[in-house]
Amino acid sequence: MTDARTRIDETVKGHDVVLYMKGTKDMPQCGFSSRVAGVLNYMGVTYQDVNVLADEEIRQGIKDYSDWPTIPQLYVKGEFVGGCDIITEMTLSGELDQLFEQHAVAYDKDAAEKIREANA
Repeated sequence: MTDARTRIDETVKGHDVVLYMKGTKDMPQCGFSSRVAGVLNYMGVTYQDVNVLADEEIRQGIKDYSDWPTIPQLYVKGEFVGGCDIITEMTLSGELDQLFEQHAVAYDKDAAEKIREANA
């Protein structure tokens, strides 16, 4: 069995978009995870979800991997983007759209605009 850091590294580098979260994209188990998964789901982003509640090594390991103390954590093309507050701010400012475009990650631009309109 490989260690948590190796498994995390393989997951982050093996998928364009990865969300480490409490619960799953279909059944988030905390409000912060639900918010980020909700944004990604609404925007139609294809992503790998990793339920940290299912594996204590991954739950602690992802915090060590990113040097970030909280979950959820979003990765795009192998790079740590941020947690709930950062993803929320990036969504509302349009920075998340730009990040997806820079990395050729497909998303629904109209849905992203609707999120901004609803929060204006």
